[in-house]
Amino acid sequence: MLTVGATKILPRAVSVIDLYGRTNQLLRWKCAMEMKTIKYEVSEKIATITLARPARMNAWTGRMHTEYRWALLQADNDPEVRAIILTGEGRGFCVGADSQALEGHVARGEYDPGTPEEIPKPGFGVRSEFNANFAYHFGLSKPIVVAINGAIAGVGLVLACYCDIRFAAPGVKMTTAHGKLNLPAEYGLSWLLPRQIGLPRANDLLLTSRVFLSEEAEQLGLINRVIEAESLLSETRAYVKSMIDTVSPGSLKASRRQIYADQHRSVDQAVAESETLLQAMMKQNDYREGVAAFLEKRHPVWTDS
Repeated sequence: MLTVGATKILPRAVSVIDLYGRTNQLLRWKCAMEMKTIKYEVSEKIATITLARPARMNAWTGRMHTEYRWALLQADNDPEVRAIILTGEGRGFCVGADSQALEGHVARGEYDPGTPEEIPKPGFGVRSEFNANFAYHFGLSKPIVVAINGAIAGVGLVLACYCDIRFAAPGVKMTTAHGKLNLPAEYGLSWLLPRQIGLPRANDLLLTSRVFLSEEAEQLGLINRVIEAESLLSETRAYVKSMIDTVSPGSLKASRRQIYADQHRSVDQAVAESETLLQAMMKQNDYREGVAAFLEKRHPVWTDS
């Protein structure tokens, strides 16, 4: 198990191009940065990112955003990590922007993200559409599954909606929140929700900012499954472990990339890329291993990264 402690290093980015033409950032250490709002742990090829301001119900700040992006960059570039779990510490997942930050915006008369000028850029360089706050999730090369342990609002809901799979504890209160603060739908949520649950249902949540529970979210299709609170994290981990054991790293990476790229292109373009990938991936060791494991009725042993 690798656990990252309190002291971290700020990265200086260098670019390389991977199989799909993506520009990845590699880390070059310069100066120390104390991690105050995020916990990062790697075990059994799964990176777990925990929002860790429990006294403030994990309210979002510029520092948390910076540290969160750092953690995503670590996980995405670590060859020992196959998937990512996101969760919150304490009673809440993330109740939106910190109230002190909101008061600061009022005092300044404008929005201040609270992030440094140079900030980690996980997922950037894949497609221009993904080079934006939170949309960068779509450029990641590994699946991210969120375990919503408690109350979630505003930017917290945005964060969860950018994850690939969403599990939640029973009775969790959820809201888009922005309307009651005279704000617009945040960070592309007006683009995401109609695609995830349909326009009429998305309009209901976006135009009213009403509170709804995780059980309703499951009925709406926003949550994949409601899981008892005491087993939420363990069942989420079991789900992710099964995913990475049975599906090859190459297939997870390619399928995830296709899913989000295809939201921005035509069906003939989607078919064309799938055929190109098919030709390339059938030459890889993991294709031969997958066929052998299927015929021999055993679990595959993946070797490609």
